[in-house]
Amino acid sequence: MRLADKVAIVVGAGQTPGDTIGNGRATAVLFAREGARVLLVDRSEDAARETAAQIEREGGGKSCEVFQADVTNEGECRAMSAACVDAFGRIDILHNNVGIGTGDGSATRLTEEAWDRIMDVNLKSAFLTCKHVLPVMREQQSGCITNISSVAAVCSTNILAYKTSKAGLNALTHTIAMANARYGIRANAIMPGLMNTPMAIEGISAAVGMPKSDLIRARDAAVPLGGKMGSAWDVAYAALFLASDEARFITGVMLPVDGGQSAKIG
Repeated sequence: MRLADKVAIVVGAGQTPGDTIGNGRATAVLFAREGARVLLVDRSEDAARETAAQIEREGGGKSCEVFQADVTNEGECRAMSAACVDAFGRIDILHNNVGIGTGDGSATRLTEEAWDRIMDVNLKSAFLTCKHVLPVMREQQSGCITNISSVAAVCSTNILAYKTSKAGLNALTHTIAMANARYGIRANAIMPGLMNTPMAIEGISAAVGMPKSDLIRARDAAVPLGGKMGSAWDVAYAALFLASDEARFITGVMLPVDGGQSAKIG
């Protein structure tokens, strides 16, 4: 198993309802399959427990715990880190998966409230979780942090706050990687492209009033590789590689998982 004896925190381990699986849930399930003990963190305890139930159905029930937290709150991030150490004795992997784009738009249409909320969830949360996990990893002299960014960070888009937050997340990842390499800690980001996940399909379909079938068709057509969106499992397998010892010499990387979407730049 590629994560045998590892302890992972997956932030955003639940998901919104939908026809497919979300990035956080797929990653948590895959980490457990590969031998990790996983703290399933989500603002929705019910959603995290659904992920735990899936892991339990696969025989990994003793390898996961649920922790409810709003990771935009520093006190709850501090408690999350402590809960992981209490439950499993260490923290080897921090996987930050939360992200929203609700209410986003262009500079002249975006409200201050939407900007602040998107920045809090997409960027501040990763800062806070890292802040309270890094001391544990530094004491261990080892650890891996993976932040889920987006190709929106490097591609043209009119969703200003989301793009800015994900570009900031890339910068945060790079800075943490360089500042903590001497402690044996790695930090990388994954930049998903167009994915067939509940947050993307159900969320966008409801927001713009487009039938899901039409939205899926349009998004598929925009993907160079095979003319089809990726799935949460594509993100999860990239996260598995980065969290594993196979990637022990990789840090400070922003890895596109996008079917060639970002390669069209220029």
